[in-house]
Amino acid sequence: MRRWLPLLLVLTGAILGAVFLRDQLSFEALARHREALLAYRDAHPLLTPALFVAAYALIVAFSIPGAIWATLTGGFLFGLFPGVLYNVTGATLGALALFLAVRAGLGESLRARIDASDGAVRRLSEGIRANEVPVLLSMRLIPAVPFFVANLIPAFLGVRAARFTWTTFLGIIPGALVYTWVGAGLGEVFARGERPDLTVIFQPYILGPILGLAALSLLPLLIRRRSGA
Repeated sequence: MRRWLPLLLVLTGAILGAVFLRDQLSFEALARHREALLAYRDAHPLLTPALFVAAYALIVAFSIPGAIWATLTGGFLFGLFPGVLYNVTGATLGALALFLAVRAGLGESLRARIDASDGAVRRLSEGIRANEVPVLLSMRLIPAVPFFVANLIPAFLGVRAARFTWTTFLGIIPGALVYTWVGAGLGEVFARGERPDLTVIFQPYILGPILGLAALSLLPLLIRRRSGA
């Protein structure tokens, strides 16, 4: 039960968050409460960032749908900078909490089973472990890998917490910059009565550089394979 408790807490928090916070983590909720949020930020300039980072971390830790709206809120309230710093910090802390909970629950036993097995799964696991940093960075940089999945795989493979933390922090910066930038411009979007374009990250002039960074992160892996060949 001690091993399962962290996972049960995460699952319970995820269910409660999805039920009770579903309507609060949306564009409509942000538009409705924007004046109150700005007023609170101005009245509490030191407390607001701390509360925001803590709330963001909880959203990520419990995998509550709507984290993208939290990112936009960070840009809306704090601008591109330090908004992106608050967003990345909150997301990293939440990812670390989920990573530790999963590793404490299923991670160690699953890793032992993988190590004891024979076949493709074990070979894939050994290949990832031998190239942890490039693989972890590329998972964060490539938008096709869901953030939730990128938190689980390292826990199952026994990645060290420190390495997981710094690769998460660095790897999510490009995507966070894009959505924080979108959030920083929400004032004009609200004034026009429109919705933000969340597909902007898939535009070639933005997606191209991000994929380039992902390819660059995998370069050591390719060089190692080529020299080994």
